[in-house]
Amino acid sequence: MRQTLPQMVLERARQFGGRRVFRRKEGDVYQDISWDQLAEGIHAFGRGLVALGVRPGDRVAIMAPNSPEWVYSDLGAMACRAVSVPVYHTEGIPAVTHIVNDSQSRVLFIHTPLVAEELIPHLEEMPRLEQIVLLESHFEHSAIMSHKQFLEAAEGIDPGNLEALLTQGEGDELASLVYTSGTTGPPKGVMLSHQNFLSNVEACVGMFDIGPDDQSLSFLPLSHVFERMAGYYLVLYQGGVIAYAENLERLPVNLAEVQPTMLISVPRLYEKMYARIMERVLDGPWLSKQLFFSGLKAGKALVKAELEGRQPSFWLRLASSAARKIVFSKLRDRLGGRLRFFVSGGAPLARELAEFYFAAGLPIYEGYGLTETSPVIAANCPRAVRFGTVGRAIPGTRVKIAADGEILASGPGVSKGYWNRPEETEHAFGAGWFKTGDVGQIDEEGFLSITDRKKDLIVTASGENIAPQNLENLFKTNKYLANALVYGDQKPFLTALLVPNLENLEKFAHQEKIDYLNHCDLVNHPQVLALIRQQIDGLQKELPSFQRIKRFTLLSADFGKEMLTPTLKLRRKIVKQMFHEQLEGMYLAEGHGIHDSGFCILENPDEGP
Repeated sequence: MRQTLPQMVLERARQFGGRRVFRRKEGDVYQDISWDQLAEGIHAFGRGLVALGVRPGDRVAIMAPNSPEWVYSDLGAMACRAVSVPVYHTEGIPAVTHIVNDSQSRVLFIHTPLVAEELIPHLEEMPRLEQIVLLESHFEHSAIMSHKQFLEAAEGIDPGNLEALLTQGEGDELASLVYTSGTTGPPKGVMLSHQNFLSNVEACVGMFDIGPDDQSLSFLPLSHVFERMAGYYLVLYQGGVIAYAENLERLPVNLAEVQPTMLISVPRLYEKMYARIMERVLDGPWLSKQLFFSGLKAGKALVKAELEGRQPSFWLRLASSAARKIVFSKLRDRLGGRLRFFVSGGAPLARELAEFYFAAGLPIYEGYGLTETSPVIAANCPRAVRFGTVGRAIPGTRVKIAADGEILASGPGVSKGYWNRPEETEHAFGAGWFKTGDVGQIDEEGFLSITDRKKDLIVTASGENIAPQNLENLFKTNKYLANALVYGDQKPFLTALLVPNLENLEKFAHQEKIDYLNHCDLVNHPQVLALIRQQIDGLQKELPSFQRIKRFTLLSADFGKEMLTPTLKLRRKIVKQMFHEQLEGMYLAEGHGIHDSGFCILENPDEGP
């Protein structure tokens, strides 16, 4: 019988004892937490939950940023055979109440008094919630238990009671309800067992060389199954070290401090890093630019030869090695100097980015999966890489393409279904195959390529099928563009909402001596619109006419938080609703002499139109 997750982690704790497993910033210094302390935390939280009356099968919600306490809450709940229910700590009250009520969670862990203040007026909306435990500080309220009080309650429980529950746990039991990000509707609770997670972990262990000397920097939300499996369970399974980033703004500083050997992220981070690198290069002196692009060309040629199974020439190996030492060393230093590889998931990675990072000696291994598959279905890895694909199916998982192009998956990582949604479960998981909702194809060597989300495919008025994410990713490689949404279902041509890289746009305006009052003024300036049109046309020149953006609206600010999932994917339905007038207006402009335009988003009350 397969282990449970807490059984696995506690076994590693007995093996590694006093070695460090976590690193957390306290004051100005990262402090170590040992495996022994991790085991103590799991037992304390498990006994605390038993003291609160939590029984096997009950749900325990966790609404906190990444931290050792998140892990203690998660594994402590599972240790007493309860089910952990992650909630994004940045979510608003409606999302919290929906998840707590839908899962019927009895206990909720939160991290700060500020969250407690926000929740208290809404407690009556969560009638099944019996206790809130505050992981930091103290807050006076009958429904709020402090961390200290929780641990004091734990001391009253015989350790043998928890040990009995731990021993009784089995791998096929429900471990967690992970709620989808809700890009199209209310989040659904995906039921994932211990076996689902551990089968995914074990498959990935066989693909990546990760061990006790490796260290990851955790910053993607642990509420997201990608970080939870790859950046948490997988690292602990292999005896590695997890350091916790302070926040996204401090990520560059934390990278230098922690010096990770591996980094797990969504493509947005790699896109921003790439844009910043290219901006510095293009703004630098002529000689530096020549060295950079010559080194990049040599690196790409070396990687291409290696991936094709050809022996690179001595001179190519020498040129590439020199480039990595001279040209790309600064990039490596900013990442801490010890990074061996990146892992990318959660959204498509542009091929140009993968080729760049490989050439720089910092390979990105792109994978693919969903919450419902724990999450990895397929992945590139050091022994099998093909740019433009998400790799081969991981060991134990089968993938096939349905007649309509939809990707179907089967294997031990596939969920039991959706919590309390039998009809949706039957539709998505029936007949032994999970319907991913993604469209793709498998080549003759088994590498899987993703075209787009099935529901996101654009069918133009002339019947052409277009994958918007491919175009959006293409646009985001440009130094002047930061984000994009392509539009055009049942329309005569494609249009787009474009978010500029405002920092680079301001530099352009300064160089061209363009006067502007604010960002609203800037994105409506004729010279700026002409620049973006020139950039878009250059990016699209190799595409067939029906795949090109004919008109765009340049926004003065990025899409708001309500339009993005916690992993920064577009909530397309909401974006289209919010910008309906602008999107439809680009088609009404036909014949009226109106073409590309800017649109003002008020970022603060003081910024005028």
